[in-house]
Amino acid sequence: MSKITSKPFLLKIAKYTGITLIVILALLFFTPILFADQIKEKIKKTANESLSAELNYSDVSVSFFHHFPSLTLTLNDLNLNGSAPYKNEKFITAKEVSFGIDVVSLIFGNSAKIDQIYLSDSFINVKVSPNGEANYNIYKSTSQDSNPKDSTETALTLERIEIINSKIIYDDQSTKVHFDAIGFNYLGKGDLSKSLFDLHSKAKIEKLNIIYDNEPYLMNKKVDADLITQINVNSLSFFFQQNNLKINQLPVDFKGKFDFLKDGYNMDFVLKSDDSELYDVFTAFPPKYITWLSKTELKGNTNLLLTLKGKYIASQNIAPDLNFDLKIEDGFINYDDSDFPVSDLNFEIKTKVPSLKPNLLIVDAANLSFRVGEDYLKSKFYLEGMDAPIVDAAFKAKIDLAKLNKGLGIPGLTLKGILVGDVKAKGKFDRKNKLFPVAKGIIDLKNGFVKTSYYPNPITNIQFKTTIEDKKGTFEDLKFNIKPAQFTFEGNPVFVQAFLNNFDDLHYDVTAKGELDVKKIYKVFSHKGLNLDGFIKADLALKGKQSDAENGNYNKLNNKGTLEIRNIGINSEFLPQKFIIRDGLFKINQDKILFNNFIASYGQSDFKMNGYFQNAINYATSKKGILKGAFTVSSRYINVDEFMFNNTPKTQAPKTEKNKSGVIIIPDNFDLQLTANAQKVYFDKLILENAKGNLKIDNSKIMMQETGFNLIGCHVSMNGNYHAVNTQNANFEYKIKASDFNIKRAYNEIEVFRKMASAAEKAQGIVSLDYQLKGRLNGNMEPVYPSLVGGGTLAVKDIKVRGLKMFNAVSKQTGSESMKNPDVSKVDIKTTIKNNIMTVERFKFKFAGFRPRIEGTTSLDGKLNLKMRLGLPPLGIFGIPLTVTGTQNSPKVKVGRQTEDLEETKDTE
Repeated sequence: MSKITSKPFLLKIAKYTGITLIVILALLFFTPILFADQIKEKIKKTANESLSAELNYSDVSVSFFHHFPSLTLTLNDLNLNGSAPYKNEKFITAKEVSFGIDVVSLIFGNSAKIDQIYLSDSFINVKVSPNGEANYNIYKSTSQDSNPKDSTETALTLERIEIINSKIIYDDQSTKVHFDAIGFNYLGKGDLSKSLFDLHSKAKIEKLNIIYDNEPYLMNKKVDADLITQINVNSLSFFFQQNNLKINQLPVDFKGKFDFLKDGYNMDFVLKSDDSELYDVFTAFPPKYITWLSKTELKGNTNLLLTLKGKYIASQNIAPDLNFDLKIEDGFINYDDSDFPVSDLNFEIKTKVPSLKPNLLIVDAANLSFRVGEDYLKSKFYLEGMDAPIVDAAFKAKIDLAKLNKGLGIPGLTLKGILVGDVKAKGKFDRKNKLFPVAKGIIDLKNGFVKTSYYPNPITNIQFKTTIEDKKGTFEDLKFNIKPAQFTFEGNPVFVQAFLNNFDDLHYDVTAKGELDVKKIYKVFSHKGLNLDGFIKADLALKGKQSDAENGNYNKLNNKGTLEIRNIGINSEFLPQKFIIRDGLFKINQDKILFNNFIASYGQSDFKMNGYFQNAINYATSKKGILKGAFTVSSRYINVDEFMFNNTPKTQAPKTEKNKSGVIIIPDNFDLQLTANAQKVYFDKLILENAKGNLKIDNSKIMMQETGFNLIGCHVSMNGNYHAVNTQNANFEYKIKASDFNIKRAYNEIEVFRKMASAAEKAQGIVSLDYQLKGRLNGNMEPVYPSLVGGGTLAVKDIKVRGLKMFNAVSKQTGSESMKNPDVSKVDIKTTIKNNIMTVERFKFKFAGFRPRIEGTTSLDGKLNLKMRLGLPPLGIFGIPLTVTGTQNSPKVKVGRQTEDLEETKDTE
């Protein structure tokens, strides 16, 4: 009987269950359709009210099945721009962005609460400007006094964030931090609507690149992370409670705290990896070592610790403390089953950089030691400070480099030779106080050999034996002996032998002989992005004392020989571009280095030089050494602008006050005489032709003597001097004479003339100039007008003034049509300049029966304050007093004698 009754009952259950499933599926299918318009309207409203950036997408869909069981609204092909100053650049692009919606709040609460976000195949491009302006500040802040939002408005109460197969670029120019995360997958859970919440995260990255200050630290690393981060929205702080990372195969524990401050950050980070395998550490190295790692047996235990603690406030020059410790114990390295493995590898180093200041650097490498069979190396190194560091170092080794090379298998490098060394040094290196660590040691290399993958031929037969000794810890007691040193490259042997002692008054005995192709030997140690070229042939013998060279006791020196060079590039801290010597022969005779027919180039400029340097050894070995010399220089073309300290290439933005190129810097230890002859010189938009003159460079100054050149068709003679105060300021003074030049050409072609004599815009004719001027140049090598002081005479020979607004205004005021276009001849106009004001002494001229008299002041920015008397025909006994004020573009002429004093502008430097 029970069997009969149970069958209908089961059928009823199946029936109702089926109906329920059908209803549920119907709801899943029809609910998005019924509420689609409402959802889309809410999303659009939220975007418009919440985002300050431009948002675009191609299509919208609503479904339960896209991220089941969540009801999601999906935006296809989304593009979201960033905030200022990156409003025109993409911040987020994604194939799909889905928003999970709380269905209960949508149906019963009449509000669409977004509690989930999904990004698929997205590109997140985060940028921070040098001033700290970020492109992610796209969310509109709500003012405290605004009306409270209606409860029906869409709410953003996130509980889940999921990012799938995406790419993130973070480029912070304010902190110089850059990282790329490629193949980024992330799942974050937490109630992000709260002001204080825990964010549970899982992240995987296929390739992670981290770069700081243009230096790569991690490249193409895989990352697997399980993180718990406590976030306080009110205080903008992050507490990293549990952060288990894996970089390739290296497990890393990361904990810490990060707070946003008003003008910076406060951080306390601890990154460590305890009891890790040496092999796992190498998996986190750059990609080029991975191939090497696949053929290498690695053993050993490692511990590493990195901490970064303190505030970073750039405006106050405050930075955190950085510490890095690394310890390797019982290491073993064997490349490709070599017969000479590296064993007993021990390394311990502790590094501290307080406030990220290099001068406070402390490096304590307590131990670096290993063995290769019976060979060994033992060393320790301690360094404190940079400017005057405290040093405690010891090095002892007996190594067959061929065995070491096979055991390590360093990619692309072949080494041979027997290296023996025993060096100890302890004390302070202080150049200013002439202190050197107490030191004693020897380094001996026999039968050396170096070959790299960058060049097919090796450097062979490398031999050198160097000893160092300093018993007292002073420059005076320091001795270096290199005897002998030699190598062979491309069949050319090079020999060097040197004995140097008493660095307080350097005693030297150096011989060098050989030929060297710089381009080829540089390829042996090639470096991407840098090329060297050139040829050197030397046959030198130098012997003497620095004091004898300094005091002129040249008969006690024995310096002789030749040095031939070709295509050698010279970089200097004082020059922004490379100076290239195309061809030249040095002849050395006692304290002089003679230049014979040197042909050189610098950018667009070319030079041919003959002359000599004197006191070169003293100059090279002492900060107080003065380099003396005399040269004759000829050139077809010189571009002076290229010598500016930090000249900006033409492809970059134009120079502004914020983008200054820098003034020309003259070293303070030069005493040089130059007799120059240049066919054409380009300087600040001026072209000087047939420039001749004598230049003296002494004590950071350039003095021009009897300098002459042709400019705008007339001959100009000039004497003057120039002195750079710093990289952005220079003082100058000159006296110039220019006879019979065309005033129209001067106005059109010379910017400074156009500024100081703007009234010449409507003038035509011939004038002469005799003027003295001194002042300051800014970082763009432009005169700072308030700094100008000087005076002189502008002699008018035959000038026609046409359409000058001041004379038009006078003509209108006096009713005299002939005043519009006066012709002036044989008038000397004397002026002085100070504090941005040019004072015009009284001068007279006559035309068409009138006898005008003018005096007063004008400012270099165009303001007028002139007094004028218009003498009437026939003799000018009777006249009309006038005042001219306003500006050169808008002069105001009145009858009378009342004027308005112009305000002076003083130089602020």
